[in-house]
Amino acid sequence: MNTHSELLKIDLTTFFLSISSAAFMGLGVVPPPEGGEPHVDLELARQNIDLLELMHEKTRGNRTSEEDKLIEQLLFETRMKYIEKQKK
Repeated sequence: MNTHSELLKIDLTTFFLSISSAAFMGLGVVPPPEGGEPHVDLELARQNIDLLELMHEKTRGNRTSEEDKLIEQLLFETRMKYIEKQKK
């Protein structure tokens, strides 16, 4: 059985996914956690993409190959969606 502290444990993968989720929320791709319709907030999206970029830089050399692939993929997807939304 999991204890409360085990349930709250966060790893780098979970952290990257959390940041990207906030970016996708700002891009209007996913609805806000409080419910309602998704809406575009490019400032929120940009802040979270910047945070992903910061984590990409600061964790270099300390990530597993899976974490490397994940953050690269998340950066690519969020950047492309940001550019797409910015053009609209």
